Amino acid sequence: MQVLVSKPAQGTAVEAIYASGQVEPGVQVPITPRSAGQVTAVLVQEGEAVRRGQVLIQLQDDDLASGVAELAARAELARQQSQRAEVLWRQGFVAAAERDAAASASKAAQAALLRSQAQRRFLQLVAPADGEILQRDVEVGQVVSPGQALLYLACCAPMRVVAEVDEEDIGRVQQGQLVVLGADALPGKTFDGVVSSITPKGDPLTRSYRVRIAIDQPERFRVGMTVDANVILARRERALLLPRSAVREGLVWRVQEGRLSQVRVTTGASMGDQIEIRSGIGPDDWIVSVADDQLRDGQAVRTRQAEIGPARTGLAP
Repeated sequence: MQVLVSKPAQGTAVEAIYASGQVEPGVQVPITPRSAGQVTAVLVQEGEAVRRGQVLIQLQDDDLASGVAELAARAELARQQSQRAEVLWRQGFVAAAERDAAASASKAAQAALLRSQAQRRFLQLVAPADGEILQRDVEVGQVVSPGQALLYLACCAPMRVVAEVDEEDIGRVQQGQLVVLGADALPGKTFDGVVSSITPKGDPLTRSYRVRIAIDQPERFRVGMTVDANVILARRERALLLPRSAVREGLVWRVQEGRLSQVRVTTGASMGDQIEIRSGIGPDDWIVSVADDQLRDGQAVRTRQAEIGPARTGLAP
C-alpha cells in the first residue's frame, strides 16, 4: 500500500478568534431642528469637512426676522424711557415707583428680544464640533419636524471597528489585545488594531458580544466598510504544522522503516488547511498526510512525499 507522507512544516502559528464587523465613526451626532419649519438652504454635502459653529442648514425665518426687528425697536424705546425716568427721578419730578416700572419694562422688552433672537437662531442648524458630514437626509423646500435627523456628523474621535464576537469566544477576548484587520475593499492589505472595549451585555438573538477595536490607520477606511477581524490570542514562532487531513481525533500515523505506527499528538492553533502540533512528534518524523480508516498499526507501506505548501499565519482571510 502506498501513502503520501510529509515532515511537519515549520512556521508561525497564530491562535486567533475570528469576527466580522463594520467601520463606524467614533462619535456620530444627528443634526436635528428644535422647531418645525421649511428648509430654505442646505449648505453642506455628504463627505464635506465642517468646522464647529458653521451653519449647515437654514430654515425659513421670515416671520421671526420681522418679529425680532419689532422687538428690537420696542426694547430700544423701553430703554430710552427707563433712562428718562431715571433722570426725572433724580431731579425729583417722578416717584421711585414710576422709575422702577420703567426699568422693569425695559428689562422685560430686552428679555423678549433675546428670546426671539434665540428662536431665530434655532432656525439655523450649526455644527456642534469639527467633523465630517456622513449622511444627508434633507432637501431644500422640505418641511421638517422638531427632533427629525437631517444630517449625521462624524466628530470628536477617530473611526473604529465594531465586531461581533461569538459568546463561546468572548471569555478569551480582553482589552489591549492585538487585532489584525482586513477588508474586501482593501484587498491584499492588513492593518493593526487593538481591542479598546467590550460591551458587558450580549445579544441574546445573535448570541454574540460587541467588541470595539481602535484602528492604527483609520484614514485608510471608510464608514460602513465590512471588516474581517482576527483577535490575536497567542503567536508561536517555529511551530510544527501538519495538514489538517493528517490528524484525526488527536492521532496521526507515523512511518518508520516502512511501517506505520499511530501516535497521539497535542494540537494547537487551527489555520485553514493546517493545524499546529504542540507535542507528540518531532520535525524529522514522516507523517501520513491523509489519515485513512484502512491504515493499521505495524502495516508495511510504500511512501511518496507529498508537496507541502507554505506555512500559514493562522489568520482568517
